[in-house]
Order: sequence, then C-alpha cells, then structure tokens
Amino acid sequence: MSGPRHFSGASGGEIRRHSSYGRKPPLALRGWPFLRTLKLLLPLMALGALLLAMPDLARAAELPKGPLVIKTADGVEHRFTVEVATTDAEREQGLMFRAAMAPDAGMLFDFKEAEPVAMWMKDTYLPLDMLFIARDGRIVHIAERTVPFSLTTISSGEPVLAVLELNSGTASRLKIKPGDRVIHPIFGN
Repeated sequence: MSGPRHFSGASGGEIRRHSSYGRKPPLALRGWPFLRTLKLLLPLMALGALLLAMPDLARAAELPKGPLVIKTADGVEHRFTVEVATTDAEREQGLMFRAAMAPDAGMLFDFKEAEPVAMWMKDTYLPLDMLFIARDGRIVHIAERTVPFSLTTISSGEPVLAVLELNSGTASRLKIKPGDRVIHPIFGN
C-alpha cells in the first residue's frame, strides 16, 4: 500500500505523514505575502537609485563657463565664473538639482530681449541671490536669499535682459546693490 497511511490506535490518535518543511513552509514559499512585499520594495529601491543619481545628472548638464565682472558704485570689481543659459531648455533647467556651487560661480540667464521676468526655486537645492539686469548691464533689482524648492514667483519688477544667480548672501557680503554694473559680452560692454 502506498501513500499516506492512517492508523487508529486504542487512544483514537492518528499518525500522518508530515511535510519535510515542518509546520510552516519557508518565507520564500509562502506565496502572496512575500510577493506583495517584493512588489512594494522594488519600485521604492528603483526610486531611491534614481534620486541618488540626480545630482550626477545635473553635473553632467553643466553649461560652458566664462568670466563675468560686477563693478560696484565705489569702483570695486568682483570676478565670477558663470555658466550662460541661452536656450529655453537651458533656462528652464537652470541650477535645478545642483547640490553645491563654488563661491565665485554663478549662472547667467540670457533672455535675448528685455522683458519682465519671473523666476522660481522649484527643484533648486541651493539658496540663491538673484540679480535682475537691464539691457545696459545695470542691476535693477536683487532678490536675496531665495528659499530652496519654493514655488513663489520672484519678479524682476521691470524689463530685464538677464538674471544672474549667485550663492545666497553673495550680494550683501560683497555690497552689490541696484545700480551696480555687470560686465559681460551679452551686455555689449
């Protein structure tokens, strides 16, 4: 006789063949709880990997750099190395996802035509100073210490040709004020 055997003894108990796994099968064989956990964890792990890679992606998107000078009313010249964003895509990306910026670095947004401009800090990790610059290179407005990730719009207040973004606190530290001049080829000076 093959297969499971059932014996009834005097005590009425039964003897049954048991699985080699004991009372419960291992976690990997229990079915849906394990698979459900796996289905939840895999997308989270993929998202984590993507978020870790974002600063590297942003670094790869750096634009060509060049010199820029800000000449204050008292004649002091401050030199910076800036990236120049000239296309819609470059201006839209801006400094998003950058984790750090050198103290003498910045980004100059060239809008090609003087017009009222509004900026925001969406997906921008760094607090920044924004200098709004007229066609002749004159600084007309400064928004200092902008808040990272803020969706609040920051307006130029009047038509400008460009916006220069610098590390937060740079304008006050270097005593840069509206009326000071920015020297760069886009202003023809």
